[in-house]
Amino acid sequence: MTIKYIDDLPIAEKRVFIRVDFNVALDDAGEIADDTRIRAALPTISYALEQKAKVILASHLGRPKGQVNPKYSMKPVGIRLAELLNVDVLLTEDCIGDAVKKLATDMPSGQLMLLENLRFHKEEEANDEVFAKKLASVAEVYINDAFGTAHRAHASTVGMVPFVPVRGAGFLMRSEIAYLSKVLTNPEKPFVAILGGAKVSDKIGVIENLLSRIDRLLIGGGMAYTFLKARGIEIGRSLVEEEKIHFAKRILDRAETRGITVLLPIDHVIASEATSSAKPSITPDSSIPPEAMGLDIGPKTRLRFVQELQDAKTIFWNGPMGVFEVPSFAEGTIELALGVANSGAISVIGGGDSVAAVNRAGVADKITHMSTGGGASLEFIEGKELPGIKILDV
Repeated sequence: MTIKYIDDLPIAEKRVFIRVDFNVALDDAGEIADDTRIRAALPTISYALEQKAKVILASHLGRPKGQVNPKYSMKPVGIRLAELLNVDVLLTEDCIGDAVKKLATDMPSGQLMLLENLRFHKEEEANDEVFAKKLASVAEVYINDAFGTAHRAHASTVGMVPFVPVRGAGFLMRSEIAYLSKVLTNPEKPFVAILGGAKVSDKIGVIENLLSRIDRLLIGGGMAYTFLKARGIEIGRSLVEEEKIHFAKRILDRAETRGITVLLPIDHVIASEATSSAKPSITPDSSIPPEAMGLDIGPKTRLRFVQELQDAKTIFWNGPMGVFEVPSFAEGTIELALGVANSGAISVIGGGDSVAAVNRAGVADKITHMSTGGGASLEFIEGKELPGIKILDV
């Protein structure tokens, strides 16, 4: 693919529509709980402002289901963005319409406006052509810097692009494509993949596409219990996808044939329920008593997993090792984050809870690349074509 990036394009004095991913977490008071995604877009936005472009930012926030809902207004994002950039941010009342067009046209060069939530219109997710043309009507240049939504063919990621004269991607998108592509096409060896999270079904494509590339596969989280059951190990009341046991067996057989080491938990943190009031204990080995469920990898597994990272040259990690949101069951994920950070390997974190773990462990500065898109990064690693990237191909 040939994609032009924002620094390849003439944007001075132009109306530049930048699709960003400002779908940030909000707390109960409606304040921003984590501004990582906003910060990730700052280099592209700052560059456009320095080039004296008229910058029009667009994003969705939450799931307003095509209805105007003040709970999901972009206002808190605009306030945080103004603080981070130390500039005035004009927040519009809508993302389309005559008022938006006039504001975009009259805005001085080097100024910034943030459109109201794209998903206040059901036509955004439906990729409606009329809506897409309305979005496009304010722009002379289209830049996509929202990797987290690149796997969705929505009006702002795909539909509007053909109706804007010039198209390209931002610096964040460039970084995402570069590091994820390196994992797939030219990983330094040994290459270790770490997969966790709840379900095997969410990772089938990822596992199958990585098997021809990796040297070791470390499996934790809820998905590990399906693999353990496939090996005939007792897993008690742990999460299991019965219909995926045959797949797990096939993967284990294929890995053995290819000489790939697959490591599963050899001990567990268990409890009767996955709550903060539960009383956890640790199993002596890989089996789990009938009345209990596995909720985190145990100390012996943590040590073994971290040891397997010490000579790695490339690491890809997606998914927590346990019920990470409950502190009693977060330790395995945190220790793994520290192990990845201290490995010295090229480390790529595939979004989601793995990024949260790295941040909580305080080692984000030691990670090579943390993806801003969990679903998008997984689909990329699966080898799927992402519509929001494909449409940028010139």
